[in-house]
Amino acid sequence: MSSDRIPMSKEGYEKLFAQLDKMKNEDMSRIAEQIAEARGFGDLSENAEFDAAVEAQGMLQARINDLQDKLSRAYIVDRSTLPKDRVVFGSRVRVLDVDMGDEEDFTLVGPGEEDYDKNFILLTSPIGQGLVGKKVGDEVEVPIPRGTLKLKIVEIGVD
Repeated sequence: MSSDRIPMSKEGYEKLFAQLDKMKNEDMSRIAEQIAEARGFGDLSENAEFDAAVEAQGMLQARINDLQDKLSRAYIVDRSTLPKDRVVFGSRVRVLDVDMGDEEDFTLVGPGEEDYDKNFILLTSPIGQGLVGKKVGDEVEVPIPRGTLKLKIVEIGVD
């Protein structure tokens, strides 16, 4: 677990907190009931339902631990106080793919707000990290699995 602070909007924090609450109070109880029910089927050494329920409980606990870690390191960012002349958390950035000639908008967000269908990308993603701190006109190279993505910042806005 890292000690790095994680920027989040109030909405993103509340969304993650609600997910954590549901996992701890609903999902964990449901899995505990499944384990109790599976115990009733007899010999635990050959009980597939029991093994599956225990495995699901372990995976859920790992997700709970991850969310608790993120929330403990979160700090709420007031987007209205952020600079508008460079790319920061909460910025909407229009970039030009230098090789393809296509323009695309990205909004840099914190955990709980990412939505890749709407191009709301994590600040910590490779593209997010490549854009942070840059200004209009700057070009960045972002390493991606199939090579390098060359982007030129065309416009910076705030949502």
